[in-house]
Amino acid sequence: MRTDSRLPRVLHVLLHLEQIREPVTSEQIGRMLNTNPSLVRRTMAGLREAGFVGATKGHGGGWVLERPLKEITLAAVYAALGAPQLFAVGPSGDAPDCLLERAANAATSMALEAARTTFQAELQKVTVADLVAPHAQEIREYQAHQRSGTGTAS
Repeated sequence: MRTDSRLPRVLHVLLHLEQIREPVTSEQIGRMLNTNPSLVRRTMAGLREAGFVGATKGHGGGWVLERPLKEITLAAVYAALGAPQLFAVGPSGDAPDCLLERAANAATSMALEAARTTFQAELQKVTVADLVAPHAQEIREYQAHQRSGTGTAS
């Protein structure tokens, strides 16, 4: 089963956009994520529509943050991505007239809805800025190490 990693990948991009003061091109983001720039543009379009990022065209153009990360919840980013399906589990359609299949589908659907509700409630509690807080000291040390010219790329 293929997983949808857009949420953590977009969060990764947003965190970098806060660190980089100039616009970042889709090509640069594509290299960072090891993906195609056209996929980056399609993914970032939802974030632009939500008002999280903006894009400038032409020489020197690219993606920039439009809102501080402390104002963007993980739930809002998830919604901007179209609220991807959480699980591969879903109702059966093998015997739609069978009452036992309906009962099984109802139980499965209720559990999935409870999981979705819990997932979204947890995402609502966290802003994108909160993601770096536990690692702030380590990030500062790494950046200082990089600026001194003695670091290696991560």
